[in-house]
Amino acid sequence: MVDISGRPRLLIIYTGGTIGMIENPDTHTLQPFDFSHLIYNVPKVRKLNYEINNISFDPPIDSSDMNPGHWGQIVEAIEKNYRAYDGFVVLHGTDTMAYTASALSFMLENLSKPVIITGSQLPIGEVRTDGEENLITALQIAASVNSAGVPTVQEVAILFENYLWRGNRSTKMSADNFNAFKSNNYPPLAKIGLGINFDYDALYHNIEHRPLRTHYNMDSSVMCIDLFPGLTESTLRHQLSTPGIKGIVLKTYGAGNAPTAKWFIDAIREAIERGVVIVNVTQCVNGGVMKRYQAGDALAECGTVSGHDITAEAALTKLMYLFGLGLQPEEVRDHFGHSICGEITI
Repeated sequence: MVDISGRPRLLIIYTGGTIGMIENPDTHTLQPFDFSHLIYNVPKVRKLNYEINNISFDPPIDSSDMNPGHWGQIVEAIEKNYRAYDGFVVLHGTDTMAYTASALSFMLENLSKPVIITGSQLPIGEVRTDGEENLITALQIAASVNSAGVPTVQEVAILFENYLWRGNRSTKMSADNFNAFKSNNYPPLAKIGLGINFDYDALYHNIEHRPLRTHYNMDSSVMCIDLFPGLTESTLRHQLSTPGIKGIVLKTYGAGNAPTAKWFIDAIREAIERGVVIVNVTQCVNGGVMKRYQAGDALAECGTVSGHDITAEAALTKLMYLFGLGLQPEEVRDHFGHSICGEITI
């Protein structure tokens, strides 16, 4: 909705992270600032002429402490305010931002409004901060509509520096560059330069216009296993036998390759026969799992699910989501191979 003055109405959800920090003039330590005083801290926001309100986690958290319960808090804030606002900007620490973006994309079914997640590498109060620019650009994208008045972005996306990325396709690629995120297997939704240039073919749209449906039950009985030269049978079997585990993201070499030793294949097969869903994803930042080498075919033959070009973050949260729906392992295996909200290329 647009308020009576014609201004877009946006809601900022501050979870924590560097972007919301400002230096205490007395102690010179960084502390969260009150987003109720956003205009004071970021006066350029006034020039946007938007109706902006905010919700903050109390207390704000470091993104390293982010968990599915916190994702639920974000979803709840969006659900309760969905009809009242045109778009949402989530301020978040960078370390687990790709996990949150992926999770929200599954938890917010039929999303037809923008949920733009952003943060910064430097606090918003610093002279050279990237936080101010990221915040303003995120607000502009959240307010953007096409000629028919329909939101330009209708999905969960990450805005960082010069690019807008699909949230469930994104990975943090740098700990110290302003362009900290990248989607290696999907094009940017927008490039930010002198203007904001959207790639309309890349954007996801709620074509059927179904009402928003939210999901809160994310099953945490999942884990990642990274392959490495020297992995022993006892270590692998210990990981595969983790009590209560339902799903595993197996991060393999290259195009989905793994050791061909009998003990390795037997351990994987036995776990799958016990009902554990194992998804094969590549450790590489580009490309995906393909049938190319015998080392990869052996995994497929013993029952692993191909992750194709999905990110590890999206694979893990997708397993959480599917098991959270109460699906049985065979149903999870079947659903995983289909794109739910643009997270995978089939």
